Amino acid sequence: MQTSKKITVETIVQAPLEKVWKYWTEPNHITKWNNASDEWYTPFAENDLRSGGKFVSRMEAKDGSAGFDFGGIYDEVNLHEVIAYTMGDGRKVKINFKAQENETEVIETFDAETTHPIEFQQQGWQAILNNFKKYVEQTND
Repeated sequence: MQTSKKITVETIVQAPLEKVWKYWTEPNHITKWNNASDEWYTPFAENDLRSGGKFVSRMEAKDGSAGFDFGGIYDEVNLHEVIAYTMGDGRKVKINFKAQENETEVIETFDAETTHPIEFQQQGWQAILNNFKKYVEQTND
């Protein structure tokens, strides 16, 4: 598969890096934020967070009309800094976490796929990232 276009989405979460990392990587948290809209949810997530480790999140429409597994294999995991992985279709994703006082910048760059328009993909991934930000900022440990 040939993809040359990379898409970047980003946000600044009003929370310390350790909390952001924990909520991004632990399945019990992933199931609470990993959706682009309220019509979708993630009933299941599994995460072996290490180079060579696998992850999968089951994403489903709440009305039962659609669902799919989103997963891949980790290429690089540097605690509190970088997560990089390859999706099942061969596309690459890299997430950088940058602490800034009591907030954390999350920058996610991924290879575009060829089925949907670039803008659609960017909007979808940004919506999930925005949902993550909202969840972290509204949840107390």
